[in-house]
Amino acid sequence: MPYLVAAVVLLGLLSILNLLLTIGAIRRLRDQPPRPAPQSHGSGPALDLTPGARPDAFTATTTAGEQVSEADVSGLVGFFSAGCAPCHTLAPRFVERARELGRDRVFAVVAGDDAELLAELTPVARVVVEDYDGEVQAAFRNTWTPAVYLLGRDLRVVAAGSRMGDLPSEAHA
Repeated sequence: MPYLVAAVVLLGLLSILNLLLTIGAIRRLRDQPPRPAPQSHGSGPALDLTPGARPDAFTATTTAGEQVSEADVSGLVGFFSAGCAPCHTLAPRFVERARELGRDRVFAVVAGDDAELLAELTPVARVVVEDYDGEVQAAFRNTWTPAVYLLGRDLRVVAAGSRMGDLPSEAHA
């Protein structure tokens, strides 16, 4: 019988210690500063290249054999992936906006092999095909598709998002 009483007392003490440690952990978590909310649009993650930033240096060759670098890219920039349903949904609106801007002010990057996307984008944009971890994707710090950027004439990001609606009209570029 004395062992039973000792076991119950020990169990009670351990429960009280556990309760005190839990309360201490909760207090420390409450004292943590709040994390900033991601600045993403739609259901995609936040884009790292935010308004006011410039893409890093890169060089690439378009499907037409043109050499392009970060200094040649202003206007509309889009990132698409092969087999990406949202990319195919975005493409017609991207093409419509591209026609308004003119081919020299539109740049598209397609990750993977998607003949349909290439056929849709090539007439209205300078198009680069590269892997998901390619040089242009790295320069824009882009890890998500679809992603669209509007760059001003100073080559700084004016707006970024995952839909054309996230970008302002040309008058702001």
